[in-house]
Amino acid sequence: MILKHHSTGKLMQVVELQDLMNPMHEQVAMRLDYGEEEQDPEAVAKQDLRFPSGEALPRAWTDPHYRDQEVDAAHYDRSAH
Repeated sequence: MILKHHSTGKLMQVVELQDLMNPMHEQVAMRLDYGEEEQDPEAVAKQDLRFPSGEALPRAWTDPHYRDQEVDAAHYDRSAH
């Protein structure tokens, strides 16, 4: 998958897609998508990555607590009965 480094605007290739989608990982190994030779991977903070369109990454990929309110509400509803 190709993503854009927000501060430099450079396109980068994700090395391991699982790391990108895991909200517990704050960084992901990326390679510059440049030239014909494969570049060495480098760790990049997810907060610095965007889709090529400029969209931010999904919250489910960046915030390990993105469903906490939903889970707490469901737990509260069950305990009220």
